[in-house]
Amino acid sequence: MHDIRSIRDNPAGFDTGLARRGLEPLSAGLITLDDRRKGAISALQAATESRNALSKEIGQAKGRKDEARAQELMAQVSALKESTPQLEHAEREAEAALHAALAAIPNLPKDDVPLGTDEHGNVERHRVGNPKNLAAAKQHFEIGEDLGMMDFEAAAKMSGARFVVLRHGLARLERALGQFMIDLHTTEHGYTEISPPLLVRDAAMFGTAQLPKFEDDQFWAFPGSALDGFVAALAAGAVEPEAMRKAFKDSRFGLIPTAEVTLTNLVRESILSEAELPLRFTALTPSFRAEAGSAGRDTRGMIRQHQFVKCELVSITTPETSADEHERMLASAEAVLKKLDLPFRTMTLCTGDMGFASAKTYDIEVWLPGQGMYREISSCSVCTDFQARRMNARYRAPGDKQPRFVHTLNGSGLAVGRTLVAVLENYQNEDGSVTIPSVLQPYMGGLTRIERHD
Repeated sequence: MHDIRSIRDNPAGFDTGLARRGLEPLSAGLITLDDRRKGAISALQAATESRNALSKEIGQAKGRKDEARAQELMAQVSALKESTPQLEHAEREAEAALHAALAAIPNLPKDDVPLGTDEHGNVERHRVGNPKNLAAAKQHFEIGEDLGMMDFEAAAKMSGARFVVLRHGLARLERALGQFMIDLHTTEHGYTEISPPLLVRDAAMFGTAQLPKFEDDQFWAFPGSALDGFVAALAAGAVEPEAMRKAFKDSRFGLIPTAEVTLTNLVRESILSEAELPLRFTALTPSFRAEAGSAGRDTRGMIRQHQFVKCELVSITTPETSADEHERMLASAEAVLKKLDLPFRTMTLCTGDMGFASAKTYDIEVWLPGQGMYREISSCSVCTDFQARRMNARYRAPGDKQPRFVHTLNGSGLAVGRTLVAVLENYQNEDGSVTIPSVLQPYMGGLTRIERHD
């Protein structure tokens, strides 16, 4: 969320930031909306002040026994009372229009983010490890299906496309990977483990900027009783479509697309002390994405699923320390791949490829021999105060009278399903078995290989 006062103070700078995102100038329109809002507030205040002044005069007139003047003044007060609802409505409408306009604008990129229009403008930061030269490398779904442990057909019968059933060794390997990641981040990287809700209200989704722009990418859940009531009202023709839509929104829960939503919202509507910062949270949770904009992409396998497990990292910092925290978070995510001995490269995303809430993003891409290419396995982003403004998350420094907005950061540490994919493809053997990385073997009961289970 952007600060309209900052936009008014430096409209040219704001529009320059938007231009780096490939967007047209918006400052003039936003200032016009803010002028409308201020005008509505002033009109309502003026009416209220007039009512108060007239009410005082009425008392004075009655004290003088001037009933004619009192009646005249009372008529004016009555007229002001009648106009007040309209003035209040105008103020609410103006406030809502400005809020909606600001909420739809992405974060501005930091100055050191490379300029570009899409993924082709991303800049490689470094590479770690050498891609393995495997003869006739198979893709992960071929390996998993040959092992008899990766079943897309059974999942489709229950849930449709973009779901999978893992069995035996692969089910345990997925669990081992998640446990390894959460243990690493809590014992070596200083993150506090959280077990958060998987269902959240709209306000939480708005806080981390999934709403309103990405509403179609989310899965939504409704209490059964609410659905029954809505259906009955609609069948009876008792509810207008727009009212029905609002009722659905008021009753729904969103399934989290990542624990970024819940972990970041832990500080919503709060004022922290500077001594509490930085806060570092991690959670290993299921995540759910409708993938509304990815039709036809990665339809085979586990790369793009509606349901997946993810180890999330979130940091809450001061503005002065957020850049260093970003580097620290990246190193924590990279450490997972280093310990698994998986080759990867780290990219700095360009202005045209960053997420909506991000001011700067690093993508970690792991090497997949079966695909013969690097694929994204983690994004680590600093969001400056963009999310904090949407959540009203602040902190107070010693000696400061006014609190300041915190900076928020989030990253994958890592996506468990994609890490499973990387392990299968990088540790596959010619006989169809998969070697278990040494750091995972204690989580696998000492097992060193996964072989077909008949």
